[in-house]
Amino acid sequence: MGINSNHKMEHALGDLTARVGYTITQGNDLARSFGNLTTFQHKLLDYCFSAVKPDDKSDAQYTLQSREIIKALGMRASGASYKRIVQGFRGLNEGTALYLKVQRENGDWGIRMTSLFGYIDTYQSGRIEFSFNNYVAPYVFELKKNFYSFHLSELAKVRSKYTLTLMKLWNAIGYGNWKPEKGQLPDAVIEGSLEDFESWFIGTDENGKPKNWPAGRFRQHVLDVALKEIGRLYPSVNTDLTIHTQSKKVTGYTITIHPVPTNVPL
Repeated sequence: MGINSNHKMEHALGDLTARVGYTITQGNDLARSFGNLTTFQHKLLDYCFSAVKPDDKSDAQYTLQSREIIKALGMRASGASYKRIVQGFRGLNEGTALYLKVQRENGDWGIRMTSLFGYIDTYQSGRIEFSFNNYVAPYVFELKKNFYSFHLSELAKVRSKYTLTLMKLWNAIGYGNWKPEKGQLPDAVIEGSLEDFESWFIGTDENGKPKNWPAGRFRQHVLDVALKEIGRLYPSVNTDLTIHTQSKKVTGYTITIHPVPTNVPL
């Protein structure tokens, strides 16, 4: 017997999916999901991901030390740095809402509204404990498996959040498609509509809609900045930006990155 269809509800869910920019269906989609984070929050998140082990379970709990984060991210050991870390984790907790597509056995599909972290505990000793949400942890593990995370020394040298986003997309797409037995990495091809790119790089507004910038401003202040810094960090990398238009209006982009390993010391 088929599902009792509620077309109004289905339309509402479809609208929600469009508004949030990305509904998580696989681990690598996490690389596209945190456009609202600041540069520092991105670095903290990657530090959290670095604690994940290949055989971790969904209920794994992790412990970090603030002084180690300060050292890894090239910060000064000061009261201001410790305060920044606490505020950074607060921002991570508030800025990592996720939307997972779910489906019952009878085919009835929906959207699960959840968040990345199960909890984050911060202590006066500088100890930080956290776990990922049980529903989200499998996506984190899949991302880690395909992500081939950067050396933390690399992250400390990145200046722009847009560069961090591009690096994550590059790794998630390029390394995720790599089969070691086939030798050289393929090109990483990142493509999407203008709205996709805006959601990935600059995030969404309070209503969940991708923030909208004029195409010229978005290219100059986001894409050009990220591509220029990638060139500075990895001078042997070739990048190509293709702008897609329709009736002279920008509709999307394709970024092609000719592969070299990004997890080598700079």
